Order: sequence, then structure tokens, then C-alpha cells
Amino acid sequence: MTEATMSARPAIENTLYIFLISVVAALGGFLFGFDSGVINGTVEGLAIALQSDSIGSGFNVASMLLGCAMGAFFAGHLADIHGRRRLLQVAALFFLASAWGSGIASSSLEFVSYRILGGLAVGAASVLAPAYISEITPARYRGAMTSIQQIAIISGLFAAFISNYLLAGLAGSATVTLWWEFQAWRWMFWAELLPAALFFTALLFIPESPRFLVLSKQDHRADIVLGHLFGFANARRMRADIETSLASDHHRPRLSDLVDRQRGGLLRIAWLGIGLATFQQLVGINVVFYYGAVLWQSVGFSEADALLVNIISGGISIVACLITIAVVDRIGRKPLLLFGSVGMTATLMTLAVVFSNAPADAAGQLVLEGRAGPIALVAANAYVFLFNMTWGPVMWVMLGEMFPNQLRGSGLALAGLFQWGSNFAVTMTFPLLLTGIGLGGAYGFYTFSAFLSILFVLFAVRETRGLELEQMTA
Repeated sequence: MTEATMSARPAIENTLYIFLISVVAALGGFLFGFDSGVINGTVEGLAIALQSDSIGSGFNVASMLLGCAMGAFFAGHLADIHGRRRLLQVAALFFLASAWGSGIASSSLEFVSYRILGGLAVGAASVLAPAYISEITPARYRGAMTSIQQIAIISGLFAAFISNYLLAGLAGSATVTLWWEFQAWRWMFWAELLPAALFFTALLFIPESPRFLVLSKQDHRADIVLGHLFGFANARRMRADIETSLASDHHRPRLSDLVDRQRGGLLRIAWLGIGLATFQQLVGINVVFYYGAVLWQSVGFSEADALLVNIISGGISIVACLITIAVVDRIGRKPLLLFGSVGMTATLMTLAVVFSNAPADAAGQLVLEGRAGPIALVAANAYVFLFNMTWGPVMWVMLGEMFPNQLRGSGLALAGLFQWGSNFAVTMTFPLLLTGIGLGGAYGFYTFSAFLSILFVLFAVRETRGLELEQMTA
């Protein structure tokens, strides 16, 4: 399909309909964020209730990420077999089961089992929601629509932070009994039941991805969905474009499609997906998401103040994502990633220097004296802002759109595995880094990773702005 063909196509798509079903798919991102952020306020309660040490607490927090890695890896391939919508429905059921079980758990084994179940749901939603949105959205505003996923993630985190703050405030502390003989930290998990039920119900009313329907030879259904999305005058022509992009290879998508048959090893585009997914985590963003309360308490903030800082960070993140929606289809993906890498390197370096030079009190906790406290707060929130304006949404935009139709499910599976594997490594090692080399050393590592991401963007990333999915090549 040429640029001339694209520009000649009438722009009669049903924008409101596309927006609404994109929002429904992005509810998976909201639950992704809520499930990831709710742990932030429950760390102390979990440690007491489950009688876990620092390593055990780290595993309790990070255990969900093992499920995320498995969910992301298998969901992409299973979605090529059973469909994007059906896998999202399964994920919604897993969210419900995990929310209930995590709150009722009485042992570490039970808790970890339910968190891994939730992780399967988060991993699946993390790769399927942006893929689904990319596959139902026109190229000219696909970046903006796919960025809704990141707003949903941050909104979920924001909602979890507010929920944690309010529940802890009602009880007096996360470890104090709130209602019906259950501590507040358990109610923090159960708060997720309502959005999970809403997600499952809403998924019953959205269509399957038209590109999956073409892939599975359901041409009549594909024409109907494409007609509702882009106008019935365009439906058959668009189906023909999709079929053309698949014509060179008629077998069902499989993971081995990512192997370069001529040179051996993985295709370049597979390595690009791995790099994007890995660097997004190595800059340490989930230390803020999962351990924000612990981090700020470690430098002298009260529990209530630390939870309030999380809420402020969540609000800043939403503003950053709204900016991305406004500019991502105008200035492109690569410039945003480069801007974010440079900015995160500077802000993380500032935090590393502040934490490295902060003295410790008699209990061994860092004390931010004088201007150090305000500088750390500004740098941390600037870092959160930059991440959520750039690498946060843009990584998901690119993963959802950059793979050819034949490779999308497999490419997302591999990238998702590395994204959540890196997330697990960063999350699991942070408590050890905190007690070993301190906050300054930990943030020094994240600074170095952000610097390496600058080189990765400059020399490996290619722009995808304005290209139809059928124009993506391996």
C-alpha cells in the first residue's frame, strides 16, 4: 500500500466508536497499574502478617512479576490463536481472583500464588491492550490512542495510591484492623474487585481485532468490524491490504518467525523490541511505583506523608501522558524517547548525588538536610514526569505498532517476557541494593542505564510515525 493510496482513502472512520472501544481495552492498563501500585502501601502489613524478612518481603512484592513475564510471553501467541478480546476476558477473570485471594491470604505461599495469578493477568493485558488498540486505530492518530494505555496504567496507579492513602487514614495505619476484623492492607487489595468486574463486563461489548479475524480467515466478520470502524465503503479494501501483508507467509504465526533464517539468531526487529522493553525497566521506574512509600520513609518521611507524595507523583504522571497524546503523532516516537533518556539521566544523577551525600541518623536512615529534601522531591517528580511523557507510553506505542502483522503476537510475547523479566530483576534487587550500597548506589545504576538508553535510541530505534500497520517490515 502506497502513501498515495493511504491519502486517497476517505477519512470516514467512526472516531467516537474507536475511542470508546480503545478505552475499554485500556481498562486492562488501569488494572495493570492498580495491581502494580496497590502493593506500595501494603509492604509493611505483609511483612508483619506473613512474618517475612527483607528478602522474603522483596519476593512477596516481586512475585507478581514472575506471573507478568509468563502472562506476557504466552498471551501474545495465544492471542494469535484465540483472539485478542478472548484473552483479555480471561485476564479480567484472573484480576478478580487475584484481588480477592491476595487480600485473604494467610501465608506467603498463598499470597505469592494469588499474586502470580494476578501477574498472568497484568502481563497479558500489558501486551494485548496496546496491540488491540493499534489494530483498530488509523495511523494518523494511532500514537495518541495507544498512549491511552499509559494514561490508564498511571490512572490505575493513582487510584491505588489514593485508595491506599484513604484506607490507611481511616484505620490509622495499613497494619491496623479496619472493617470486619480485617486489616487495612487487605482492603487495599479488595478495592480492585470493582474495576476488574467492570473490565470483564465491558469486554463483552467490544469487537474482535479485524486483523486477527483476517488472520484466522473470518473474512465476513472482519468486513463487518472494519465497516463499523472505518466505514463500509473502505472495509473490503482494508481487508485486502491486511491480506496482502500476510500473503508472503500463509502459516499461523509462531515464535520461530522471529528467527533470521539467513543470518541465524533473532531478527533485528526482535532485538529492537527486547531493547525497548528492557531499557524501560532498567531506568528504575518501578522502584518508585512499588517502593515509593518505603523509599520516602527511608529518608525521614512519615507513612502518611510518603503515601501523599505517591498521590502527587501519580497526578504529575497523568499530566505527562496527556502531553504525550497531544504531541506523539506530530513529532514522532524517536524524538520523545531521546528527550526522555537525556532528561532521566540528568534527574537520576541528581538523586544519586543527593542520596550519596545524605548523612544517616542513629537508626541508619538517611536524613535529607536543608535543600537536599526539596531537591530530591523535585528531581524525583521531574524524573517521573519525563518517564511518563516519553518511555512510559512511547515504548507501548512502538511495541503495539512496529511489528508486521505476521510477527505482532510473537514479537509482543518476546518483548513482554523481557520487559517483565527486567521489571522482576529491578524490583527484587532494590531491597538488597538499599541495604547493600544504599540509595545513592542504586540510583547510580539507574543513571547509567538511562545513559545507555540514549545510545540505544540514537543508533537502534527507527521512526514509525504515520505508517500503516501493513507497512511495517521486519
